[in-house]
Amino acid sequence: MDQEQLAKRVKELVPQSLETLKEYLRFPTVSAQHSAIPETVAFVVAMMERLGGETRVLDDLGGNPVIYGFFPAGSNGDSSKTLLFYNHYDVQPPEPFDEWETPPFEPTVAEGKLFARGAADNKGDLVARLTAIQILQETEGGLPCNVKFMVEGEEEIGSPNLEPYLRKYQELFAADACIWEFGSKDDAERISMVAGIKGMAYMELTCEGAEIDMHSSVGAYVDNAAWRLVQALATMKNKENEILVEGFYDGILEPSEREKQVVRELPFDKEAIGRLYGLKRPLITEALGIDPREAMVFHPTMTICGIESGYTGEGAKTVLPKRAKAKVDCRLVPGQDPEHILDCVKKHLLRHGFDDISVKMWNGQKAYRSDYDHPFVTHVRETARQVYGHEPIVAPNSAGTGPMYAFGEALRLPIVSTGVGWAGSKAHAPNESIRLQDFEQGIVHMALMLSGFSQAMDTYLQSSQSGNA
Repeated sequence: MDQEQLAKRVKELVPQSLETLKEYLRFPTVSAQHSAIPETVAFVVAMMERLGGETRVLDDLGGNPVIYGFFPAGSNGDSSKTLLFYNHYDVQPPEPFDEWETPPFEPTVAEGKLFARGAADNKGDLVARLTAIQILQETEGGLPCNVKFMVEGEEEIGSPNLEPYLRKYQELFAADACIWEFGSKDDAERISMVAGIKGMAYMELTCEGAEIDMHSSVGAYVDNAAWRLVQALATMKNKENEILVEGFYDGILEPSEREKQVVRELPFDKEAIGRLYGLKRPLITEALGIDPREAMVFHPTMTICGIESGYTGEGAKTVLPKRAKAKVDCRLVPGQDPEHILDCVKKHLLRHGFDDISVKMWNGQKAYRSDYDHPFVTHVRETARQVYGHEPIVAPNSAGTGPMYAFGEALRLPIVSTGVGWAGSKAHAPNESIRLQDFEQGIVHMALMLSGFSQAMDTYLQSSQSGNA
């Protein structure tokens, strides 16, 4: 089936696939709130089994279940080659509810978009990939290669239990290459993909000053937990946005010249970014004289995600807080270790006299980059060019985080992330959406990519063998 025939068949199947996706989106599968997990697992299993897939629900190592799916190559396919899809069935919390224009778990189509929590991150991508499999199964000879799925239920809380499953079931998930969970078009309608991901050290800092909140008048002689925490945070990063924690930059691997070249050529429109987010101040990279593209891909970050203390309701309440907490995330680059970052932060606070501030890690993940010039990366890029009609944007790694390092280390395979989102998808915000046209194109891309997958991997094997000769 050529690209034109694929596109025609996809168009015929999209209404049915959208109805399936709507059913999937109605499950409020919020892992942070332990909501609707068993029902969603059963639905994902049913979707795969309706297409003839073999499934297993893995739940023996703690956490939310991990779903394994397997679709064998057809009679004319190459059963020696296997592609793995990684997806997750959990979603972000929908709050704040009052900012949603439609109910977050009642999928709504309007103006060519499908609105619901999880539409872009990540339920839409899973349904698109299963639809691509359905179309290829209908062709003479069936699927062109083996296809496996790993669908987990804790990605939105940092995948804390995924690594043990990868270690124990390494052979079950063994494959030649992996398509990761997400991707989108940018503000200029270019499909954007990544071949890696940043790591993370997500920490909570807590300062306890008393057993109860106090009248603010006692601030004349009682220390303030909120002020003390703010002062501690101020020692970790200065007003020039330089991270001051000793040892924070230890172990960072210098990017290759090829990776630097690729990043320099990535598009970046700071005016468009300013409009998208409604920015009130200049980009922090301007004062530092740094290319924002290099900062996004190659530089680690330290971000205060939230501070909680005392009274923050309407009107006034004169209170001296008993406690203050801050959530801090550090996005890490290859070579950095989240446990080392945690240790450095603890030592930094002690060194600066803040021995009363406790630190705990909520989420620690290492960064990962695939070989940018691997034939699989090239194949995904070239098939995207055919489907979308322009040169795709492929970055060495995303600025976000996921459990890609665990996959790369356990399974030893190249990874590319691409998906059906768009610049306005608002994946972690109210009014999350995908566009129906992008959903349709994403299905065509996955079907076309699968069609030529074995040949692309043969190219890699032949080059490896000639290099070893």
